[in-house]
Amino acid sequence: MPIVSVIVAFYNRIDYLRLVLAGFENQTFNDFEIVIADDGSDEKVSAEVEKLHSEFNLRLKHCRHEKRGFRKNRVLNLAVQAASGEYLIFIDGDCVPHPEFVAEHYYNSEKNSCLTGRRVNLSEKYTALLTPEKIRGSFIQKKFALLLKDGIFGGSYDVEKGFYLRNKSLRNFFNKKKRGILGCNFSLHKKLVLDINGFDERYEAPSIGEDSDIQYRLELLGVKIIPLNQIAVQYHLHHKLQPRPQVNLDLFEKVKAEGKAFTDYGIK
Repeated sequence: MPIVSVIVAFYNRIDYLRLVLAGFENQTFNDFEIVIADDGSDEKVSAEVEKLHSEFNLRLKHCRHEKRGFRKNRVLNLAVQAASGEYLIFIDGDCVPHPEFVAEHYYNSEKNSCLTGRRVNLSEKYTALLTPEKIRGSFIQKKFALLLKDGIFGGSYDVEKGFYLRNKSLRNFFNKKKRGILGCNFSLHKKLVLDINGFDERYEAPSIGEDSDIQYRLELLGVKIIPLNQIAVQYHLHHKLQPRPQVNLDLFEKVKAEGKAFTDYGIK
């Protein structure tokens, strides 16, 4: 059984998923499985996902439910239940991991803690350069100057978050500041997810439900949020951002007023 389960939130963009999986083929730490949490992709896309076993040298699972709007939290809960690993890493299907991504999340894990990294946001032009073959060859890391140039003259931003640091003193310096959970880049022991009954499935729009809400309820249990800035690095592929409706903010205020770590609208 794998030690780590990487849960990849996914919807329809199988071209992006192939880039992400190529990044996971390139990891220095290999004792993990991939659980694809599919929020109701089209039937044709779903059939392609089932065939990815033959393309990638990875342990893959595919969790999918019927498409009925944005139900990312529900399918994440299904993926948590399907995960074999005792340690869970959450990432989105449009975020390519650095080769040390899984290793850093796992080796920096602590009891009663949740780790959170950051991401570089790639431009449309830079994203178009990427192929699975290039990612397997560490193109982004070897040609980092090209990404820096795109950050200055192109549309990529937060490029400074792509500097991967090995020096312990520098790591400590860049992680003095407390940071919130980023839904596409965080990890914790599976037990902690179960202790709060997973993700609140009432959130049916992007943002809040997959990160801020989780952080709030974990902290009610005394879980420490540990930043991995410049350590757990990932690269976000370009796409049009989805709207962040007020309804999620209103629900989050209700959750905070209740003050309960264990949601009644989760796994159980």
